[in-house]
Amino acid sequence: MSKTADDVVESGGIEVIVQNESDKTAPRCPHGPALLFEKTGHGEEEKGRRFYACSACRDRKDCNFFQWADEKISEARMLAREEQNCSKKPLFTHQQYYSRFLEFASLPLEQRRFCVDCQLLILPGEWMNHTKHRALSEDVTVQRLKKPSLLLRPLDNKKSNAQYLFAERSCHFLLDTLSTLGFRKLLCVGTPRLHEMIKIRNLEDKSPVIRSLLLDIDYRYCQFYGQDEFCRYNMFNHHFFDDEEAVKFFQGFLQEEGGEKLVMITDPPFGGLVKPLANSFSQISMTWKNLNKVSDASAEMPMIWIFPYFFESRILECFPSFSMLDYQVDYDNHPLYKHGKTGRKQSPVRLFTNLSPKDIILPEAEGYRFCSVCERYVSAGNKHCPKCDMCPSKDGREWRHCDECGRCVKPSWRHCSSCGRCALPDHPCGQRQTGCFNCGSQKHKLRACPKKRMLVSGDRGAPGLSKHKAGKSRAKNKQKRRAT
Repeated sequence: MSKTADDVVESGGIEVIVQNESDKTAPRCPHGPALLFEKTGHGEEEKGRRFYACSACRDRKDCNFFQWADEKISEARMLAREEQNCSKKPLFTHQQYYSRFLEFASLPLEQRRFCVDCQLLILPGEWMNHTKHRALSEDVTVQRLKKPSLLLRPLDNKKSNAQYLFAERSCHFLLDTLSTLGFRKLLCVGTPRLHEMIKIRNLEDKSPVIRSLLLDIDYRYCQFYGQDEFCRYNMFNHHFFDDEEAVKFFQGFLQEEGGEKLVMITDPPFGGLVKPLANSFSQISMTWKNLNKVSDASAEMPMIWIFPYFFESRILECFPSFSMLDYQVDYDNHPLYKHGKTGRKQSPVRLFTNLSPKDIILPEAEGYRFCSVCERYVSAGNKHCPKCDMCPSKDGREWRHCDECGRCVKPSWRHCSSCGRCALPDHPCGQRQTGCFNCGSQKHKLRACPKKRMLVSGDRGAPGLSKHKAGKSRAKNKQKRRAT
């Protein structure tokens, strides 16, 4: 089984500390406020020492920000850091980018050029500055401008960007389902393909009009969407890059005026850590509750979190009200997770949601069926187990029940009497990593340690959200975005 990013971090003895939202002392890198981490591994001289690092980039080649929490920073270094942060800002403001887009769209077709190297829509007066660059000068039509995800080069850093774009079939399924459930506003967090399809469907009048707001860290979308349609946002630290102006549009969108039901749908980078993401999403949910004056303390904003199934325990630890659906999400530009002969048969990417599973009707044409016992739709190979009293499969294959373990396991696993558990036949016996790095107990992991020092984050966390976060790995422990 491949390790998740959180597993790699925990085994590396590092965790992230969730700070109170009102704490403004965190230093900043080009990606916003840094996250606070603590060394926790055994045998380290610096165990217990805390440090700040970039929230979005776990590979220091992408962002090398690092600062010990107890380190005193000189004024000269602070000025140098501010200068560095300013140098990483986009060429234009959001308003300037969109003004350029409106001017670009009004040009005759033969005068529209897109610089592939700069990933920039260039105006006629700027052509000379890009003569040595690769430029797309044909067919930059209005139709292509409506689909910026096809025009822009996908960012493929698995740990911070990972712009794997939904396949069209998955987009249509999600939008048709949410429209049927009565949602008329979609907060699209890291889902640019879904956002652009909503706008296209609205123009085609094929379904009820849905309003959407895209939150994404990729500033290039400023070129195509106004401030009421796109906010540059870091989902790992809940940071809006345009500060108060972006927050104003964000909060305005969350208000359900005229009975418009809102749902958030998010597709984070698979290499990202679950708990910092969950903390950001819980803050969005809390903002939604406050703005709409929701009095029910247990109420949550409707959400769909798209992530691989092997993160299930991590997500449910943060959001106990969530359940994982069997629907397999496909991607157009991922070498493995796409439908058809060119990709693997089974995508490991699933929907995690606090919506009622029985209300989300999965397409029968793709083999899904309704289990009347579980009261939810399941994949064709997910057979109900009377002993477990559930449809147990996570990966789409038919699992089998192991009486020794008292649960269903993957079909390729066999029970090992030496280890007392089911595993792959060629697994190394006795080498299973167990135990807690904090207290040494073999009965729990670090994240569940009752003796763990915690920093309470106030009332901003979701129910069940751990007050400490599983943190970052080193670049050498690069997380592979693949299924178990």
